[in-house]
Amino acid sequence: MSVSMNLNCPGLYCGMKSGENGSEQCGACPRGERTSIMKICQKCMDNPELYDWLYLGFMAMLPLVLHWFFIEWYTGKKSSSALFQHITALFECSAAAVVTLLVNDPVGELTIRSCRVQMLSDWYTMLYNPSPNYVDTLHCTQEAVFPLYTIVLIYYAFCLVFMMMLRPLLVKKIACGLGKTDRFKSIYAALYFFPILTVLQAVGGGLLYYAFPYIILVLSLVTLAVYMSASEIQSFKNLVAKKKRLVVLFSHWLLHAYGIISITRLDNLKQDLPLLALVPGPALFYLLTARFTEPNRILSEGGNGH
Repeated sequence: MSVSMNLNCPGLYCGMKSGENGSEQCGACPRGERTSIMKICQKCMDNPELYDWLYLGFMAMLPLVLHWFFIEWYTGKKSSSALFQHITALFECSAAAVVTLLVNDPVGELTIRSCRVQMLSDWYTMLYNPSPNYVDTLHCTQEAVFPLYTIVLIYYAFCLVFMMMLRPLLVKKIACGLGKTDRFKSIYAALYFFPILTVLQAVGGGLLYYAFPYIILVLSLVTLAVYMSASEIQSFKNLVAKKKRLVVLFSHWLLHAYGIISITRLDNLKQDLPLLALVPGPALFYLLTARFTEPNRILSEGGNGH
């Protein structure tokens, strides 16, 4: 519904825009525009802030990490093809990210213009459609956070397309050591988690935008502790015994640093950069205290009455 307004537009996200015959109407701003303080639809020309890029990076990492997890889960211990599948997954997500940037405005450039995120309600404009006369609703649903909401969905679509184009052929050629059903299980898993990620972005994109730094820190700490415990790593000697363990450790350290940078936003370099020295802290703490919390030792000491 579109309502002509003489003076102003009601609601948070309704704005004046050019209608038919040159008349001005109050309604939802076109994609790539946002209502100004004067309630006029204006084209968004801001560059994304560092925090916006970090959010997009987080959303881009999710399918890649899930790809790697399921590849390792289904083929890591059974086939030497796991490495090639890891590299292919990285290529798929990287290519999808590049293509996504190229097709977004400005088209053909590896950059984007954006509307500045001001508050949580910017992600859920459909909940703020006003009813000027308490009867009719003025629908002003729009992407007020352009393009942070839709660009993630476009990226997931390209990831799925590239995966379906490349991965089945690769798996069929190099995963001969696996059974006919096992070799495609990592692809089947992706067909499940991509719809889940899409719904997560569509419903909880705004919440993730503000919470993702803390999600990264908590999950990276928990998964590192679980991995070191499951691998029975209780000393530095156990840690360096296999290269894979060092790769996992350094990957988690990168996630720790990513979370710290996302929280601080590096607003004050002299104050924020020293916090990166805390990155190895959890792993060192685990290695120094693991031998004191080993279950068998606790049970044996308890049985001896100590």
